[in-house]
Amino acid sequence: MALVSKVFFSPLNAPIATNKTSLINNSNLIAPTSLPMIPRCSITHQDHKIVSTPSEHFDYRNGHPTITDEFRIEHANKLEEFKRIFREVGEYPLQGLAMIDAIQRLGIDHHFQYEIEKILQEQYMLSCTNGVQDNDLHEVALRFRLLRQEGYFVPAGVFNRFKDREGSFRRELGRDIKGLMELYEASQLGIDGEDILDEAREFSSQTLKKWRTAEVDHFSGRVIRNTLDQPYHKSLSRFTARNLLSDFKGTNGWINVFQELAKMDFNIVQSLHQKEIVRISNWWKELGLAKELEFARDQPLKWYIWSMACLTDPSLSEQRIDLTKPISLIYIIDDIFDVYGTLDELTLFTQAVDRWDYSATDRLPDYMKICFKALDDITDEISHKVYKEHGRNPVNSLRKAWATLFRAFLVEAQWFGSGKLPMAKQYLENGIISSGVHIVLVHIFYLLGHGLTNQNVELIDNGPAIISSTATILRLWDDLGSAKDENQHGHDGSYVDCFMKEHQGIAVESVRKYVIHMISDAWKGLNHECLSPNPFSLYFSKASLNIARMVPLMYSYDENQCLPSLEEYMKSLLYESVPM
Repeated sequence: MALVSKVFFSPLNAPIATNKTSLINNSNLIAPTSLPMIPRCSITHQDHKIVSTPSEHFDYRNGHPTITDEFRIEHANKLEEFKRIFREVGEYPLQGLAMIDAIQRLGIDHHFQYEIEKILQEQYMLSCTNGVQDNDLHEVALRFRLLRQEGYFVPAGVFNRFKDREGSFRRELGRDIKGLMELYEASQLGIDGEDILDEAREFSSQTLKKWRTAEVDHFSGRVIRNTLDQPYHKSLSRFTARNLLSDFKGTNGWINVFQELAKMDFNIVQSLHQKEIVRISNWWKELGLAKELEFARDQPLKWYIWSMACLTDPSLSEQRIDLTKPISLIYIIDDIFDVYGTLDELTLFTQAVDRWDYSATDRLPDYMKICFKALDDITDEISHKVYKEHGRNPVNSLRKAWATLFRAFLVEAQWFGSGKLPMAKQYLENGIISSGVHIVLVHIFYLLGHGLTNQNVELIDNGPAIISSTATILRLWDDLGSAKDENQHGHDGSYVDCFMKEHQGIAVESVRKYVIHMISDAWKGLNHECLSPNPFSLYFSKASLNIARMVPLMYSYDENQCLPSLEEYMKSLLYESVPM
């Protein structure tokens, strides 16, 4: 089982670089911070720091120290002030796009959905009627990216105007660092068949790498490095926003108001997350599985991080708490199948869940009975809430999803218990299900309550492409780490192993490059599924994207089996308020 950034927005009027030491005009922008590169890893490791008891880090009894009634009133006033400024500045197309970019990068776009949608609709209508004839690479790429991020289909052909007669990107673009960075960002939203975006990514990345190795100033080098290492579309803005706040620079009037608002909002949301963690911790203790199942992972904070990353809107507090509960069971059940259950017991366990019949657990050990009881209770609890809130009972869909996961776990247990690896294609098809992504997204679909039509329910029950693409990214990412660890520790099973078995003599690095290419293709599939027309809500699409974005952070273990990058983000997000 494998369940389960760039930090810069461009100045409005920065010039093309004229020499090697002055690449980027640093007015009116957020400067990047140097974020750690993320290595690959396997979920089979146990992380010990990330599961620390929340009370070890702060005292919740009196709430967040900076959040008073006066603070909230001031925040509301700042929000209204900035909305007014946003409406005024948004009348100018490029400045409006730049403000949207900044708002999204700082993770406060939930306050401005109406204003953002209004600007993007106008921009989209202009692009559809050829009302935008811009030859500025930065502006074209920024508009393209922002529209596609919100589900608007903008043809990739808008970049043909930047090619020469031979069909290559014009050489003089290599001097436009700001445009190149935005072109690289835009290329991350490509879908299958858009060769021009593949070319754009190659051209921009290779040119930026040359600038990065040139004798440039520290600021410019850091901006370029972070653009290449962590493009916005594949990063979690909430996780990188804190780093932006301390490097906020600019001369425009709206910059100062924006900075104050973003800092206040960060602290308010941090306070909310702290309260959610306490509720999750209390729920987990009251559930008692940690005592009843001595082998079980005791990691409520780690499980909650998935929910926090998937559902970023502060208004979705109850949904984050509810989602953490099935996520915790995915981890517990995974341990049962991977380590503790015999094949006969696992077969009976799967049959009981498939029929959803507690009486069928009579022949099972007590810990499996306890686990099934917890699974049944949590499923009923969530189903009751969804029915009460949205008028539809999802119990059959949720049970079907769990049964599907159990069957996939059992197939893997049978494979690796026999010592015989399956064919790579067969392994991946099953691994997409055993990743646990389907369970998470089915629960998100019902907890959000958007578009609960018969057609969508049938679609979600059968693993639509938006789910399988996300699961493919997670499974293959995890298997890259598993394969690396296997060479070191002799662990069983990964896509790399199965592929190498079929292709005797192939080098492991060649297979790893092939898997990285497969992950890239899966991202293209996910990008395509998030474009309009899309049967699912924008919230659901963004949750799917956020799972894929979370994968590198959640599986980046070091040699001590810890998650250093994630630890740093969690410390920043949950334990340290932003000075005002």
